[in-house]
Amino acid sequence: MKADRNKTIDITVEEGKVFLDKCISVERKISLEDIINKTICGNTFEVLNYLPERFIDLLIVDPPYNLDKEFGQNKFKKMRDEDYCDYTEKWVNKVIPLLKETASIYVCCDWNSSMIIGQVLKKYFYIQNRITWQREKGRGALSNWKNGMEDIWFATMSKNYTFNVDDVKIRKKVIAPYKIDGKPKDWEETENGNFRNTYPSNFWDDISVPYWSMPENTAHPTQKPEKLLAKIILASSNQGDVVFDPFLGSGTTSVTAKKLARNYVGIEKNEQYCVWAEKRLEKADTDATIQGYTDGVFWERNTLSEQKKHKK
Repeated sequence: MKADRNKTIDITVEEGKVFLDKCISVERKISLEDIINKTICGNTFEVLNYLPERFIDLLIVDPPYNLDKEFGQNKFKKMRDEDYCDYTEKWVNKVIPLLKETASIYVCCDWNSSMIIGQVLKKYFYIQNRITWQREKGRGALSNWKNGMEDIWFATMSKNYTFNVDDVKIRKKVIAPYKIDGKPKDWEETENGNFRNTYPSNFWDDISVPYWSMPENTAHPTQKPEKLLAKIILASSNQGDVVFDPFLGSGTTSVTAKKLARNYVGIEKNEQYCVWAEKRLEKADTDATIQGYTDGVFWERNTLSEQKKHKK
């Protein structure tokens, strides 16, 4: 039995058959109307062959890292670097025909696979940046530094792309407020404290990995936080755009896109994860909140009390 405060979504396929039934399979050429705002249950490398051309505004990819890892009934076995490079090129080549000329691409990776993925992306796209985000968690290591960081490569199909910088500012508390003629300079004075909305950098230290008391949490072993995806989606797409994730996992990309008024399409071959994704999508119908993102600004980690005061 779970504790009352444990919000983890971990229903079985049998318990969640109603959610699995909402997913679709794709085994032939299909139109955008048939897949929009759907979870496709199937093998990514097969499904990509049947999707419509040039429909993606924003591609978010969280592929298996080059590690021995179990994903439910499926296992990913660590490859030689050369083979992982081939694996990356395989999905990249399949997805390129689906991207609009104005599309942006974000690819998640750990420090090791980042070196390989970055080189592959450089061959096909314009590399704009490499984001590093602090996971906050990480297993201790006796003979090495604890791995508490991950990378996200940001690339584009062309030099014409969307970037809404004002939508991804970070709200930070001002410790030593600076004034000119007695008035705040680049910050605002409120009854709950002094704050400044700052432009985002490529180092993100305000992200919390989902844990058991968070409503977005699932039993997926490598779930990405909604706040992380919200930054990407707000910066690199507009309302009504199509956000696509070919390795959907527990559905964070689709759920966050829905909460932010974007269209979504995701592919996931594990039926268990498809169930969790659809369960979360249903919950998003009545709860569009994203932890750490309040009233159009991103807040620093561990500032929930300030966020609550701000909303009053």
